[in-house]
Amino acid sequence: MPALALLIATAAAATTGPSMPDAETIAAIEATCFDYVDGQLEGDPARVARSLHPDLAKRMVLGETPDERLGLRRMSREELVGLTRQGALKTPKDQWDRSCRVLDVTDNAASVRLETPWFVDYFHMGRFGERWIIVNALWYSKPKPPAAP
Repeated sequence: MPALALLIATAAAATTGPSMPDAETIAAIEATCFDYVDGQLEGDPARVARSLHPDLAKRMVLGETPDERLGLRRMSREELVGLTRQGALKTPKDQWDRSCRVLDVTDNAASVRLETPWFVDYFHMGRFGERWIIVNALWYSKPKPPAAP
């Protein structure tokens, strides 16, 4: 009989889908996302660094490349923090247009989508104690709009 109860509970969970995380968890994940993007837009390397795992895997799909089939542009935590220190994305606050959307949370793992006018990032975040940190990022650079004639 216990096997039947487990089967019924499993079927019920499958039909109701995953439970939504509490508001505090969502807020903590969003805060990490905004540390990442707002830190870059402010030119604040410490803010960006605190959002990233030391072993960050940040990549962009390049497609077919001469030196590598299925090419990826790789970026480390140190490179991203260095670009922030140089002010590579520093932008006046009145031009900020960004959104962070939590796509899924399961225990200590979350998927998040960040969008700005310049790029889209998909994050895998991990919870380490009470902190959510970006472990993996796959990003897409949006095409630049054509220059006005």
